[in-house]
Formats: sequence, C-alpha cells, structure tokens
Amino acid sequence: MTREEIYTRLDKVFQDVFDDESIHVTDATTADDIEDWDSFEHINLVVAVEKEFGIKFSMGQTNKLKNVGEMVDIILSKLQ
Repeated sequence: MTREEIYTRLDKVFQDVFDDESIHVTDATTADDIEDWDSFEHINLVVAVEKEFGIKFSMGQTNKLKNVGEMVDIILSKLQ
C-alpha cells in the first residue's frame, strides 16, 4: 500500500470521526488544524484508524504522534 492510498483512506476516517467532509489530511496535519480534535476524539480517531487498517498502535506510539505523517509512517511499518 502506498502513502497516497493510506491518505485516501485516512481522509475518510477523519471525515467520519470529525463529521466534516472538508477534511483532507497531509503529513503536516496536527490536532491544532482540526477544530474538534481533543483528547477524547483522539482516542476515537486512533480506534477508527486501527479498525480501518486492521492494525494496533501501542500506547507509546499514540502518545508520541506529532502529526498525521508520523501516523502514516507507523501504518506503513505495520502493514509490511
């Protein structure tokens, strides 16, 4: 799976979790860029991403994420 394919699927996950069809994530997207992205929605987002890709993040991975690009890196490493 390519980064582009992951981003296409992540866009849908983010749009569903935040109920906003206008969201399109990039490597640089952070919680500051999405209005309702708080600690509670972060948990919902992580669960939705895990379900979408059939993976599990470790607690350390989810706590250290600085942007969506880092999330994509982890997804890619888990899918290989």
